[in-house]
Amino acid sequence: LQFARHIKKSEGQKTPKVELQISIYGVKILEPKTKEVQHNCQLHRISFCADDKTDKRIFTFICKDSESNKHLCYVFDSEKCAEEITLTIGQAFDLAYRKFLESGGKDVETRKQIAGLQKRIQELETENTELKNKVQDLENQLRITQVHASPAGSVTPKSPSTDIFDMVPFSPISPQSSTPTRNGTQPPPVPSRSTEIKRDLFGAEPFDPFSCGAGDFPPDIQSKLDEMQEGFKMGLTLEGTVFCLDPLDSRC
Repeated sequence: LQFARHIKKSEGQKTPKVELQISIYGVKILEPKTKEVQHNCQLHRISFCADDKTDKRIFTFICKDSESNKHLCYVFDSEKCAEEITLTIGQAFDLAYRKFLESGGKDVETRKQIAGLQKRIQELETENTELKNKVQDLENQLRITQVHASPAGSVTPKSPSTDIFDMVPFSPISPQSSTPTRNGTQPPPVPSRSTEIKRDLFGAEPFDPFSCGAGDFPPDIQSKLDEMQEGFKMGLTLEGTVFCLDPLDSRC
């Protein structure tokens, strides 16, 4: 440490500063500004503590790491107060031993349990964070799969809407559907408008001499109708002609 300090001083570098908190529970090494705990050395794990008699600025202690189960040596440059810090850690050992005697060893066991619970909580928090990240990744993959499965622009055909009587509304341009109604019966056929029989104001069928049968009139009248039909075919017109319906009165 002394050699590295001289090298850093010659290069213009500074050793990072830390803050120590000493209590009957242990020594905490904190970051001075944020107060973040960098190392938590429990007192019952510290096996050696001493200051350098040739340099009043350097002191050290050895602590057994709880995770790796290895002994680690912490060395500090204390701005010429190494002896005072070493004595303070020694006083913490004395107070902790007195408390141990007063509680019959229960206090040490409680601190061990608390330390184990804190470690377990930290492990669970780390595991929880990893699981959240995995769930987020799965949700992102599911969204991508759904986007590929349903291409844009696809429209689902809609069934024709019905009115309050559950009937399909009439459309003059839509063809007649042969689909049965909701109750299972087939609707009656609608007659074509071109085949409907036209009637006059009084409901009588109009007279058509070309569609009448041969047996509908007497022979003399039927012969005259045949002559008229032949004349019409040859271009005969009836301008200024007066018809007499007296022979037809017997049919009324």
